[in-house]
Amino acid sequence: MAAKQIAFLEQHHIAQIPPDERRGSAKGIFGLWFGVNMLPLTVVTGAVATSVFGLSIGWSIVAIVLGNVTGGVFMGLHAAQGPQLGVPQMLQARAQFGYRGASIVTLIAMVMFLGFFASNLVVSGDSIHEVIPAIDSGVALACCAIGATAVALVGFRWITRIVTVSGIIVAAMVLLSYAVVLSNLGTVAAANQGSFSVAGFFGMFAVGAVWQLAYAPYVSDYSRYLPVETGSRPAFWATYLGCVSSSILVMILGALVGPLATDGNVMGALNQALDGWGGLVLLAFAVCAGLGNAANIYSGVLSALSVVDTLLPKLKISVSARLVFTVLYAVTAVAIAFAGKDGFLLFFKDFILLLLYALVPWSAINLVDYYLVRHANYVVADMFRRDGGSYGTWNLAACTSFVVGLLVQWPFMVTTLYTGPLAESLAFVDIAWVLGLIVSGGLYYAWTKRTVGAKEITTLEGMMAVEP
Repeated sequence: MAAKQIAFLEQHHIAQIPPDERRGSAKGIFGLWFGVNMLPLTVVTGAVATSVFGLSIGWSIVAIVLGNVTGGVFMGLHAAQGPQLGVPQMLQARAQFGYRGASIVTLIAMVMFLGFFASNLVVSGDSIHEVIPAIDSGVALACCAIGATAVALVGFRWITRIVTVSGIIVAAMVLLSYAVVLSNLGTVAAANQGSFSVAGFFGMFAVGAVWQLAYAPYVSDYSRYLPVETGSRPAFWATYLGCVSSSILVMILGALVGPLATDGNVMGALNQALDGWGGLVLLAFAVCAGLGNAANIYSGVLSALSVVDTLLPKLKISVSARLVFTVLYAVTAVAIAFAGKDGFLLFFKDFILLLLYALVPWSAINLVDYYLVRHANYVVADMFRRDGGSYGTWNLAACTSFVVGLLVQWPFMVTTLYTGPLAESLAFVDIAWVLGLIVSGGLYYAWTKRTVGAKEITTLEGMMAVEP
C-alpha cells in the first residue's frame, strides 16, 4: 500500500502546507512546546547551575529564569514565521543563503537534531535502568528509540498530541517532586555550598539562553500548520510561553537536586531526594521523554530532506521518502547513542554545543532578513526552484555574514571541548553567542537593506509553492 493511501500518516514533507489543510491552533502549539522540555535532560541541564557553576540556589534560579526568558524571544520570533510561509524552518534558509548555500546551515541543524536525539535516548535509558535495575539501560534505550520512531513516522499530529499529553503527565510529576524536595529543603540547602560568581551566573544565563536558541531550527516545523489568519503574534506567544515556562520549571528542579548529585548522576540524586516517589517520577520522565524524542527525528528528517532535495535533484521528495529517511535517521542516532553510553556522549554533547554556536549567526541572519529587510515578503515558490529564483543559488551577503559571525565567536567560546583564547580574560563568561548574534545580524542588515528593499512582494500566487 502506498504511503499516501495510509490515512493516518502525515501527507506532507518539505513542501508548503496548503491553506485548506492548516488546521492547527495556538493552543495546540502551546501544549507541544510546554511538553517538549519535560525531559530528564532538562533536569540535568538545570543541575549545572549548582553542581558545575557552583551558584547558590537563589542565584541559580535568577540565572535560569533570565537566560530562558531572553533566549526564548529569538526562538519565538522564528516560530512566528510559520503561519506566513507554511514551510519547515530550515528550508526558509534558502531565502537568505540561496538554494545551495542554505544546505550548509541546514546540514549543521540536521547533525544537531541527531545529537539531541541520541543524548535524550541515553538519559532516558539510564533513568529507566535507575528505577528498574533488571532492565539493561541499552535495552531501555532501544525501546525508547522504537517508540519515538513510531511516533515520528506517523508525523505532525501524533507528535503534537503525544508530546502534549506527556507534558501534562510529567508536569504533574514535577510538581510532586517540588512538594517532596521543598519539604526537605534544609537537606538541599546544607548540601549546596554555592555562592554568586560572575562567571557562574553568566555561564548559567548563557546555558538557559542557548537552550532556547537550540529550538529555533525546530519551531516553524510545527507553526507552519497554523492558518495564515491565525497571525504571527499568537504563534509567537504560544511557542514562547510554552517553551520558556516548562524549561524554567524543570531546570529549577534540577538546580535544587544538583548539590545532591554524586559523579554527575543527577537523575539518581532526584530519585534519592524523592524517597518512595522517585521510581514513579523517573519512570514517567523516561517514558514520556522517549516518546517526545520523536520531535528530534521529525525535524532532523525535514532538514535532511531539504539537503537531499538540493544535492540530489533527481530524487523525488515524497511521503515515502520521509518514512525511509525517518528509519535511517533513527538507526543512525541509536548507533551514536550506544557508542556514547560509556563516555563518548560527553564529547558528543560538547560537539553539539559547538554546532549551536554555528547556528547563532544563522538565527540572526534569518530574523534580520524576515523582520527588518523583507518584512515577511517572500515568494515561497522561488525557494523550490533549482536556480533559486529571486534568491539565487548562493547569497554572498548571508554566507559572508555567517562566516564572520563564526569568527567573532571563536575567541570567546567556553566549552569543555574547546575554550577560546580570550575567554580567560573575561573570567570564562560566555559572551560568544551574544557577539555572534549582533555582528552577523548587523553585517547582514547593513549589506542587504539597500539592495533588497521592496523587490519581493508576496502575493497569494507567490505564496503557494509547487511540489519540490
